[in-house]
Amino acid sequence: MQMRTEVVGAGGARIGVRVAGADSGPPIVFVHGWAQSARAWDAQFADPRLRERFRLLALDLRGHGGSDVPSGGYDDPAVWADDLAAVLGLAGEPAVVVGWSYGALVITDYVRVHGTAGLAGIVLVGGITEIGKGHPGGWVGSAMRSALPDALADDIDVALPALTRLIGEMSVNPLPGAVAQAMLGASLSVPPPVRAALFSRDVDSAEVLASIDVPTLVTHGTEDATVDPRAGEYAAGKIPGAATRWWVGVGHIPFVEAAPEFNETLARFVEERAQGAPAER
Repeated sequence: MQMRTEVVGAGGARIGVRVAGADSGPPIVFVHGWAQSARAWDAQFADPRLRERFRLLALDLRGHGGSDVPSGGYDDPAVWADDLAAVLGLAGEPAVVVGWSYGALVITDYVRVHGTAGLAGIVLVGGITEIGKGHPGGWVGSAMRSALPDALADDIDVALPALTRLIGEMSVNPLPGAVAQAMLGASLSVPPPVRAALFSRDVDSAEVLASIDVPTLVTHGTEDATVDPRAGEYAAGKIPGAATRWWVGVGHIPFVEAAPEFNETLARFVEERAQGAPAER
């Protein structure tokens, strides 16, 4: 059974959370990317093995999906950290957090502010861990570079083609129409000022990544044109003992493009954390 609930994040913002799975299972908290929503994880919430063995929680970032849209705070690491902390509180026990794209930066913000308290493990998926000019953990690919700044525009005639093209270039093979249109709808539902505000940051995370002391898996598609795979390599090189999983021939959304394999990898990682085993390198 699936349900939606809310937690109170930084500054009193209501953060929407999608919940499913086994109440007593080890929790997995999913953090989506820029201009998307908790719906990004449909293939994980639909997987019988994940639902039967784990408690699944996926938040809508502030300004996205069903969460509140505050006027500010999008450039403050402490705000993102406290939003995620509220969801981890709902999980009720240390959770494996899975961050896709910008979601990996939100996890990095959490570690920056709260350390690894409440984390059983971390999975970064096509993620950025830094943002701003010259930060290697935030290198983007050709698809994102070509989409900006038009994807941030208030004018629908400017933003729509850029967002449509970006979503089309997230995968190596064309996405099913329903999936692509759901992703486009999620992007358009995020107000243009919020889409822009998420890029108005300059964040270095070298020391934060080096401080991570829980098992971490860095995963990235080798054909990712949205976030450069070198950003994943950078994070893996900074995080002590990080394991890696490169999805050959896959783009920015391995949890959609290679969902069965991704879900198997995730299930194994979470089960190993529950058993106290180190991440496999």
